[in-house]
Amino acid sequence: MDETPETQQNPSGMGAVSGQSSESIVEITTQTFMVDVIEASQHMLVLLDFWAPWCGPCKQLTPLLEKLAVQSNGTVRLAKMNIDEHPQVAQQLQVQSIPAVFAFKNGQPVDGFAGALPESQLKAFIEKNLGEGLAPDPIEEMLAAGKAALEQYDFTNAMQIFGSIAQQDNTNTAAIGGLAQCYLAMGNAEAAEQALNMIEDATTPDPLYTAAIAGLELAKKSASLGKTADQKEGAIDTLLANIANNADDHQSRYDLALAYHAAGQKENAIDALLDIIQRNRQWQDDAARKQLLELFEAYGPTDEVTVEGRRKLSSLLFS
Repeated sequence: MDETPETQQNPSGMGAVSGQSSESIVEITTQTFMVDVIEASQHMLVLLDFWAPWCGPCKQLTPLLEKLAVQSNGTVRLAKMNIDEHPQVAQQLQVQSIPAVFAFKNGQPVDGFAGALPESQLKAFIEKNLGEGLAPDPIEEMLAAGKAALEQYDFTNAMQIFGSIAQQDNTNTAAIGGLAQCYLAMGNAEAAEQALNMIEDATTPDPLYTAAIAGLELAKKSASLGKTADQKEGAIDTLLANIANNADDHQSRYDLALAYHAAGQKENAIDALLDIIQRNRQWQDDAARKQLLELFEAYGPTDEVTVEGRRKLSSLLFS
């Protein structure tokens, strides 16, 4: 099959990290194995990655290895070998399945694994064989700063940080989710939706992204309850009056939960739905419990109100 120059440069077709150097990531052949792996391993850790175009797990593993190799700042090289085109070395190392990765030091294979591993385990594998820790990932450090700002309700700073990451990588679901959450917190659901639409296929989305999706749905549901603080408070007062006149007015109680959410009163929103579940769990085909789960997703699993709300829900359901 004829190859274009692009596929010759990166036969794996697995999106090598932008800005990679020839030292950190190389495609090797049987002929270049001695130089690019054996000799190179005399002064750096070399990861030999056996892959093939038909291998699905390879497409998950290789981008992570590329990222960590670049992050190593020259202390780790990733050598990628297509076993369909160059099977001899794999046969010598008795490779049974792919992906298979071998760590080479001082001209010898010293460690290895088979199968796709998560990034945390890959990092631990590399650091064990490298004998030192990898430098922190700048993007991860920025994400941590953005999350901290978001938790402190510093939406302007959080938006700047998440936006900067998104400009570098518009597929980063954590950054896009964080950016959307900032827009939602500032009352701009339309901008939040536009941000979320930047991700075409979120197969493994970050919790920030899933929380933003849930938050957007809640914003749409509560839009009719008012946009300004005075309108939201007015809606809350009206709904409370309805419930005072009829304790079984679960629709008003359900709408009250949405109004509380729109006003930023998370604990009250959860309690309103718990009240429905306690009084009539089957109301509207279990609508209160379903809405409660959406609130939990929007607030995030580690939020104190989510933790306490789940505890209360469990007590109601299993008492």
